[in-house]
Amino acid sequence: MWRSCCSFTDRLTASLTRTDFMCRDTGLLQRFQSTLVVAEHNNEKLTPITLNAITAASKLGGDVSCLVAGTDCAKVVEQISKVKGVKKVLVAQHASFKGSLPEELTPLILETQKQFSFTHICAGASAFGKNLLPRVAAKLDVAPVSDIIEIKSPDTFVRTIYAGNALSTVKCNEAIKIFTVRGTSFEAAPTEGGSAASEEVATASPAGVSEWLEQNLTKSDRPELTSAKVVVSGGRGLKSGENFKLLYDLADKLNAAVGASRAAVDAGYVPNDMQVGQTGKIVAPELYIAVGISGAIQHLAGMKDSKTIVAINKDPEAPIFQVADYGLVADLFKAVPEMTAALNK
Repeated sequence: MWRSCCSFTDRLTASLTRTDFMCRDTGLLQRFQSTLVVAEHNNEKLTPITLNAITAASKLGGDVSCLVAGTDCAKVVEQISKVKGVKKVLVAQHASFKGSLPEELTPLILETQKQFSFTHICAGASAFGKNLLPRVAAKLDVAPVSDIIEIKSPDTFVRTIYAGNALSTVKCNEAIKIFTVRGTSFEAAPTEGGSAASEEVATASPAGVSEWLEQNLTKSDRPELTSAKVVVSGGRGLKSGENFKLLYDLADKLNAAVGASRAAVDAGYVPNDMQVGQTGKIVAPELYIAVGISGAIQHLAGMKDSKTIVAINKDPEAPIFQVADYGLVADLFKAVPEMTAALNK
């Protein structure tokens, strides 16, 4: 009886010891994690999605470093050094980095990876990140994980599939994990409270296979579509580009950005930089007003994470009403001017 009791105690002690070792081992593994966030910027200001990528990187455990590559990006370096959660800012400045061409940034990232041996490399799932990181992954001969919305562990990520209708949990066994981050799924890292040190990194020789010529941006006094707190979007129901003025007037009263469905863009009503959806921009504002939009899956994938969704459509069977918090079955040519007039009072 005594031997049996001792045997149980020994087994219990051994089990607790193994559990304690596993916990310490997991913590040790997390301490060995190191993540490089490739910063997106215009040499003057940091693009907001980088802050979301930093938050995602912080969830992996270990140190978070940011790579800032540009031509004269001292202001961006100063901004990132104050971001909470960033331990080190790696700076590379060269004329070849003008325009953030992936052909020029890829060799720099590969050299930086060789020097610091990061376990993870990430960026925001914007045009910048989607253009750059798959190229880096190919050069490192690893499979990237795109547009993640959640981090389960340092090697397990969640991403959407089938236009956001299903979630896929992906375990990545690559030696170096490379992924892009959906900005709307992670809070922006605080821009105050950090004190990261900066360090110059050696720049690789210019690849010289492409050249940055110029960039023409649409100028607008309205907020940027992907970071606006309020978004008013129009669809094919507006019938013409001239009728989008109804939305511009409403947006001006709400200090809102203006978006559009793919149907409206394909019809030529508005330029494609206003498109919200799976093949357009992903938004998650506090208020999303969908006007004359039927609610195709492609569009819903880009806006269904919005905090509050308001739909205005004359068709009561429109799919948009299935995801809307508030729905108004009405003629938009009557309802929208009435809303604008009410905001004038």
